[in-house]
Amino acid sequence: MREESKPVLCVVGAVGFLTAQDMLIKTLSGDFPLHEIVLIRASIALTVSLLLVRMEGGFHLLRTKRAPLHLARGVFVVIANSLFFMGVASIPIGEATAIFFIAPVLMTGLSVLLLREKVGIRRWSAVAIGLAGCTLIMRPGQDSFQLAVLFPLGAAVAYSLMQIATRVLGSTDGAASMAFYIQFTFVLISSAIGLSIGDGRFVDAFGESKSLEFLLRAWHWPEMADWPRLCAIGLLNAVGGYLLAQAYRLGRVATVAPFEYAALPCAIFWGFLVWGDVPDLVAMLGFAMIVCGGLVVILRGTRAEVVAPLRSRHHSTAPGSPCNRKTEPTD
Repeated sequence: MREESKPVLCVVGAVGFLTAQDMLIKTLSGDFPLHEIVLIRASIALTVSLLLVRMEGGFHLLRTKRAPLHLARGVFVVIANSLFFMGVASIPIGEATAIFFIAPVLMTGLSVLLLREKVGIRRWSAVAIGLAGCTLIMRPGQDSFQLAVLFPLGAAVAYSLMQIATRVLGSTDGAASMAFYIQFTFVLISSAIGLSIGDGRFVDAFGESKSLEFLLRAWHWPEMADWPRLCAIGLLNAVGGYLLAQAYRLGRVATVAPFEYAALPCAIFWGFLVWGDVPDLVAMLGFAMIVCGGLVVILRGTRAEVVAPLRSRHHSTAPGSPCNRKTEPTD
């Protein structure tokens, strides 16, 4: 195998594993509460992450002097993950993934507001194109508009804030410690939610909302037939996150990042195969605009330093995700 093909194969394999995880979580969204699935997934992924840390140098890699920032970053990931899967429970997985892919565009704007980075006209134009594509998919003001589309949009905002925290942490902490603390935060928060509202006392307060029911449903012990899917979710999450980290370790961001958009056709494929979802022409145009806007943001930013691999959310989370890098150039 040629060396230059390894990072591409890693990133394509990563998005394949992670979108399969998203599909499995959607199949369980009518039976289990989200925080129970997340706790099981994070427990499995945390175990795998510890094994990988041990193999790659030892547990001293987990030492940090910036635990509060790690916790804040983990909370952003938890919010992004929860909102994304609340959206997936109600809308097609392809649409949810496409809306989430607005995150690289949002990161550009947030880097200007929060980090005082400079962005030129071409990337601002890409931001406008991406936002227009997101609006096409969401279709506000039309009969087909669903409030559930706001969940993956909120997930993209939370994920973008998480990546801003990653840029700050990346100067002192490595990817292994950041991945571990994300999984640890998932275990901590999902356990707290289960202990506080895991009896389902609030599930009837929100009518017929599939998304809120997914969040608030009562916990119950999985049957034997459910465990293969639950374990697969944890393994897919851990392996997908590891492959993504390897992709960015072995390859240039300009080579690797565009292939993350393979998550979108993968999500559309799973949506069609499992639920028969077929995006219409308006949605496909929105998909294309988001991809074009995101690719411009990614490729114009590749002259700057890469801080961390893109899919820290999937060390936690979820579906397709945006590139994680600095955006200093003013083009």
